[in-house]
Amino acid sequence: MGVRNYLTSEEKQELQKQLKFHEHPDIRERILIRLLRNDGRTQQEIADLIGCSLRKVAYWSTHGDPSKLDSLIDDRMKGNYHKATDEYIDLLIEVIDKEPQDYGYAFGTWTAERLASHLEKETGIKLSGSQVRRILVKKNMYISGQSIALRPSKIRNRESSLRPS
Repeated sequence: MGVRNYLTSEEKQELQKQLKFHEHPDIRERILIRLLRNDGRTQQEIADLIGCSLRKVAYWSTHGDPSKLDSLIDDRMKGNYHKATDEYIDLLIEVIDKEPQDYGYAFGTWTAERLASHLEKETGIKLSGSQVRRILVKKNMYISGQSIALRPSKIRNRESSLRPS
């Protein structure tokens, strides 16, 4: 039998609220583990109930402070180191709004590789064309052939109108 009622009523209420509204599913799962342990469930019962490993339940039953939600975040959630700073992204969007000729280039359209090369000269930050493309996708922009910085929703609408019914 597990330990019962080790959470204060305030901690329990806050965890129940976060269980409903927290954006990250891993955090919600960890909160659920804590709440089920507080209700007296064994680690094995919790693992079987929510469909995760016993090891995970054992770890999150003892780690993290229930009164500090940030303690339930692990380093993997922070993501990889990002070279592209906010200033880099702002400059990328600014550069896209201008023609390549405005910067002294002979070519008439931007590609992700050309943008990466130009921004490396401007900022000293070296990114690949695919990294630049991913940044643009996150900003709901993309580069494809002659089209640049179109919103994907407009593209999808155009494609669906071209499909036969």
